[in-house]
Parts: sequence; structure tokens; C-alpha cells
Amino acid sequence: MIITGIKEITKSRVNIEIDSEFAFVLYKGELRVLGIREGEEIKEDVYHEIVDQILPKRAKMRAMNLLKSRSYTTAQLKEKLEKGGYPENIITEAIEYVSSFGYVNDGQYAKDYIEYHKESRSKTRIVTDLLKKGIPISLIERAWDASVGCDRQELEKKQIYYWIDKKHFSTKTATPKERQKMIAFLYRKGFSTEIIRNVLSLDITTF
Repeated sequence: MIITGIKEITKSRVNIEIDSEFAFVLYKGELRVLGIREGEEIKEDVYHEIVDQILPKRAKMRAMNLLKSRSYTTAQLKEKLEKGGYPENIITEAIEYVSSFGYVNDGQYAKDYIEYHKESRSKTRIVTDLLKKGIPISLIERAWDASVGCDRQELEKKQIYYWIDKKHFSTKTATPKERQKMIAFLYRKGFSTEIIRNVLSLDITTF
């Protein structure tokens, strides 16, 4: 295995290429300690020290540090570690490590997200948001059923009342233009025509 490239990515970190393919990211100080030089062969014991010890430990610490400040889904954490230049197998190992302590739990993340937003956002909006965060639809549906169950219609009515109150909208005094504006707003929020009609007591046929 020949070191065919050492490319600076920051003042302290470099990309290492082995046999003309990206291998991993190291700190500049480690190059000297490990005896890594461009154009030279990397010793097998040094290579295994990097991929079996140094990088796994570093990826796990990076994952733990990220999770100290906020929650991440599996997909979000994977993306962060990919940006750090960690190989796929090491990313998987790091995520499995933090998941074993319950620090990454997509099902719980979905439940918490639904609980926090269910009073103000439609199911459509919540599902869309969670899918963008990389959570599988099966986990989202399971979390929704656990949090909301069969009370979706009543919940969505409460959500619409929330937006009506927040927008200071009155069905009694609103002009036709204001009504259409509110209808369009609620529709964009993901509420169905039927629910909007029911709550606003309107004969809604089109938008």
C-alpha cells in the first residue's frame, strides 16, 4: 500500500490517499508520529493501528460530542461523520456504539418530535419533516399511533383552532378574501379540505 496523496483540508487535518484512492483523514501531527510520507509505503501494522484503533475511537468521541449539544437521528449523525471523512465501516461502528447507550434512537426521536409539534402541525407536515431527517416511514407511523392513536381528527381540529387563534381569525367577521386566505394557509399546512370545512363551518369546494 503506497501513500499516493496527502492533501490539506484544514490547518490541522489532511486527506490521506492510498493507491490513488481516499483512505481516511488524519491530523498533521500524526503523520510524523506514524511515519507517513507521500510516495512511501504505509506499514501494515501502522495501517491497522489507524483503522482499528485511532479512527474508531475518534469517531465514537466525535459522535458523543455531537450528541451532547442536541439530538440526532441515525441519518443526521451519519451525515456529520461522513463530513469528517470517516470510512463507512467506522461510521457504522460509531453509531452502533452510541446507540447501545440509547443516545441515538430514531423511534424515540420521532415520538418526541410528534409530542412537541402535534398541537400545531398536521400529520402530513410532521411526517414530511421526519422523513427529511432520515427516519423510516414505518417508525414514524408507529410513533404517531403511539402518540395520537385514533384521535387524529380531534387533534387536527385542535391544531386548526391553534392557528385560527394565532392568526386572530374570526369566522364571524372575516371577509371572503380573509376566509380564502385562511383556507389556503391551512391547506398548505397539510390539513385536509374536510377538516378545514368542519372546523370553519364553510362550504369549501375549491382553493
